[in-house]
Amino acid sequence: MLVLALGGYLLFGKSSGTANVVSNDLITTFLPGEVQQVPNACTAPSSATLQASLPGGTPKVVAPPLNGGLESQCSWTLDAAPVYRVVELDVHAYSPSGLASGDGSATFAAIDAYAEAEQAKQNPGKKSGIPAASVTTLPGLGDSAFVATQVFNIGGTVTDMVTEVVRYRNVLVTVVVNGLDQKTGTKKYGPVSMSDLTTAAKAAAQDATAKVKAIH
Repeated sequence: MLVLALGGYLLFGKSSGTANVVSNDLITTFLPGEVQQVPNACTAPSSATLQASLPGGTPKVVAPPLNGGLESQCSWTLDAAPVYRVVELDVHAYSPSGLASGDGSATFAAIDAYAEAEQAKQNPGKKSGIPAASVTTLPGLGDSAFVATQVFNIGGTVTDMVTEVVRYRNVLVTVVVNGLDQKTGTKKYGPVSMSDLTTAAKAAAQDATAKVKAIH
């Protein structure tokens, strides 16, 4: 499905671990208060959140999920015409890195990744074929947060996409919610409410951020 293909590129890459020390001024270990273990993304959203985010049927977990200590990913799909929706969740704790700004701490690495994610949404590049997103800063979620909305139209198939990114200390919580609007083919999908997708993304991000704080 088109929705799955669009969602996959949004989840962040794997942590490269602690970088080699290139200066005595760089932080090479986790600082007090930084997160070294993230919750399982597949159990981070509550049942109520998933039911509200994927209405009208039984969502399926896309296998295999990733759960590797510093990063956990999980995706759910629902195909119950006229609703086709995908929810993707990535929880990533960054490590200290000599490539990070500031003192190279894990928190600075996450700050850099957050800024890069926001910039990529606002300016995806003229040759990328990806539409620039409408980006809004969100107060009251973690240390910083933004939501980005995009509409893809490929061959008459429209996919509405909402991405919400929350930074809490050295952790980024990324939620991507896609909805399909397709009037051709055997199954007809849509219309899609961007407001509903935004509400779903926010609820999943809130649940996951709360889980990060709880195990911290």
